[in-house]
Amino acid sequence: MATRQIPLTIDQIGTGSVRFPSSGPIPNITDQSVDPYFKSRMPKTAQVEALQFFPQVKAKYPGIVVLHEWWGLNVQIKNLANRLACEGFGVILPNLYGRLGGMVTANLEVAQALRARLTEADVLQDINACCEFLNTQDHVKQNVHGVIGFGMGGTFAIQFAWRRKRLRGAVSYYGNIPSPAAQLKDIVCPVLYHRPEDDVWVTPEDVEQLRQSAKEFGKQIDIVSYPGTPHAFANDTRPDQSRPDVAQAAWDRTIEFLKECFKKDMQ
Repeated sequence: MATRQIPLTIDQIGTGSVRFPSSGPIPNITDQSVDPYFKSRMPKTAQVEALQFFPQVKAKYPGIVVLHEWWGLNVQIKNLANRLACEGFGVILPNLYGRLGGMVTANLEVAQALRARLTEADVLQDINACCEFLNTQDHVKQNVHGVIGFGMGGTFAIQFAWRRKRLRGAVSYYGNIPSPAAQLKDIVCPVLYHRPEDDVWVTPEDVEQLRQSAKEFGKQIDIVSYPGTPHAFANDTRPDQSRPDVAQAAWDRTIEFLKECFKKDMQ
């Protein structure tokens, strides 16, 4: 695969933390400026806590919601969000554990416990709120959004793809396949699924079900398999799982896929 030219450098990427309601209207700058109690007012609804990564070159960019693994919002996922911004996207990275205190862990048992405490409806509502928040940002094109998730986040990326009809594209790195497969009939946007062939979490039968469902419902779901590759091959903090060459190939496919989804909206 030919080497891609990365449009921007890390020095050209701005970052910031944001907080906004998970439901209801997103406060804009006018709301904040006319309400003297805005900063001290206690919110009555659940809040999404997130990080933003965006090109500082003045323009409007497609927006991407990045969904972390069950380890939480750690440095590894922040680095991936930064890399996406360098590719010319306005990126938001929500803390999916925000309602649980925003924990980050490297312990498998703790990660499993955190995942078990998540409420699917709350997470999907938070992801949707991220899209609505992106619609308030000057550097992001309205309703030109995609989602990309890893592991647990990859599972939510697929689930979100059949819930938000205005989504332009979804990428799942080794996420769980939805069941029942009939839910896939509601997907509107293209989906890219990265499948490690030695994945212990997603069986070959699960992947075949995804492939057959895509065919049955006429959906564009591209499944890319990586022979001899374990789960979490793209996580460079897991030496036992990481496969740098495969991860780079998957990343290049991801960027190519997203730019095709946003083709008419890219600068």
